[in-house]
Amino acid sequence: MKRTAAKRTNWLHWAFETGIWLKGIDGALELIGGCLFLIIRPSALNRIVAFLTQHELQEDPDDLVANALRHASDHLSSGSKLIGAAYLLAHGALKVFLAAGILRGKLWCYPTAIALMGMLALLEIVRAAFHFSIPLFAAAGVDIIIVALIWREYRLIRKSNGRQGGRSGGGVNSQSR
Repeated sequence: MKRTAAKRTNWLHWAFETGIWLKGIDGALELIGGCLFLIIRPSALNRIVAFLTQHELQEDPDDLVANALRHASDHLSSGSKLIGAAYLLAHGALKVFLAAGILRGKLWCYPTAIALMGMLALLEIVRAAFHFSIPLFAAAGVDIIIVALIWREYRLIRKSNGRQGGRSGGGVNSQSR
């Protein structure tokens, strides 16, 4: 029985670490996207989207994703481009900051990440409910799973620190698995 519990704990810790790394990488990609949004003019973005979707639309003229991308890029104004860039930069910076803090073992990052990612997941669910979107529901589901894993790790670290009689800083790599 203990061996099964240890395997489950190791698997859950691996899922936690993987989720945090993926959130950090996703945040870095959002930062890059936000910078590109600031640099690239709407007309150039239209050409890029047209180039990237051309092959798919030749194969399937009714492709939902390719048509949605083309429609969005056709209706992109300078103001909406700026808002999109600001969103990507803020969201990306937050993800990178929190992921780095958790990976470095900063205990205060755990509850902060739980609160902020929980709010973002709630916003994703509300947005997906009003503008039905399976990918948005899926993204919210992944965020909720990562929040649960962060919460679990935070509890384990706090419990471990309580037994040690001090604050070791916790962290992803500080626990023996």
